[in-house]
Amino acid sequence: MSYRSLLAAILLCTVAIGVSAAEPLKAVILDGQNNHNWAGTTPHLKRLLEETGLFTVDVATSPPRGEDMSGYKPEFSNYDLVVLNYHGVAWPEETNQAFVKYVADGGGVIVYHAADNAFSHWKEYDEIIGIGGWGGRDETHGPYVYWKDGKIVRDMKPGSGGTHGPQHAFQIIVREPDHPITKGLPEKFMHTKDELYIKLRGPAKNLTVLATAYADPAKKGTGYHEPVLMTIRYGKGRVFHTTIGHGGGQCRSVSFIATYQRGAEWAATGKVTQKVPDDFPGPDEPSMR
Repeated sequence: MSYRSLLAAILLCTVAIGVSAAEPLKAVILDGQNNHNWAGTTPHLKRLLEETGLFTVDVATSPPRGEDMSGYKPEFSNYDLVVLNYHGVAWPEETNQAFVKYVADGGGVIVYHAADNAFSHWKEYDEIIGIGGWGGRDETHGPYVYWKDGKIVRDMKPGSGGTHGPQHAFQIIVREPDHPITKGLPEKFMHTKDELYIKLRGPAKNLTVLATAYADPAKKGTGYHEPVLMTIRYGKGRVFHTTIGHGGGQCRSVSFIATYQRGAEWAATGKVTQKVPDDFPGPDEPSMR
């Protein structure tokens, strides 16, 4: 073998070793209590992350409501991504502090659907999720956030935060087409029958609304375009907040699947390498798997 051939072989071997040694990202899903069916949705959330080939996924399930929570202390620092599928009683204060530190130090977070209902009296949590609803949220928590006349509005009028009308299919409109999560998606795409959260409000610090959906008054909506996909920067951390995906059926919608998977990669790494799937929906009909 010539010197050049030997050198080429060594370089190829080195590259191969480097590729094989690349470790997957680590994610953990927090669940155990929720006003939604966490036991039904967590397996979908876990499978969708794993099928990207980017993540290994653990699940940290809290004790049931009414039982001792003092031992619920996920090791956030072990993970690149924390998926919040939790809406229940307070975590131990040590866990609260560890979570805030994890995010501020650069951890990735997904706020999934009803997780934005949780912990309405925890200031740092409200800042991490950007906006939320229910739990007594009102004007003291921050403005309503919606899209009107071509721009985001932060509305400080009094009123409770968080509600939704009957489940229905709705069209989602991308407002930030150059963001890594939404880059390459069609401007408008249909989502399956789902809860459309409206009247969300909160600190809205470092909040970017990626996409909205029109809340039709005929469906008990506000008449505004309400945020459905958002990002929040908290310290060095990256947060992707999706209000869609009420249950297992909604988790089969390609609009949910693709944005959840892309949002997870962005929250964990700051970039998105995944291609837009061929079955991603257009503006008129939802796509299901």
